[in-house]
Amino acid sequence: MSDVVLNDQNFDSEVLQSDQPVLVDFWAPWCGPCRMIAPMIEKLAGEFAGKIKIGKLNVDENPAISERYGIMSIPTLKIFKAGQIVEDMIGAQPEMVLRDKIKYYTSA
Repeated sequence: MSDVVLNDQNFDSEVLQSDQPVLVDFWAPWCGPCRMIAPMIEKLAGEFAGKIKIGKLNVDENPAISERYGIMSIPTLKIFKAGQIVEDMIGAQPEMVLRDKIKYYTSA
């Protein structure tokens, strides 16, 4: 399973109304650390398919959502559960940290 492409139009339905937790990767193509963690995010999307939705939102192309959540630095990773932010991480995260956080929110 690949990442879900999120945008200003589908964010509410894909993330806030999702019946499973959603990890949102706020990124941009010019961001080196964003490109660095992309393969790891893709790997985790496959590993946890069916347990968590993983989506990417390009902050340059979707200013409304980026502004709504006050995204100032990228990559920013947020985990949403039942429409609420339950985890907020700024900067590239080690794979183990992300895996542990995903496990926590998918087993609860």
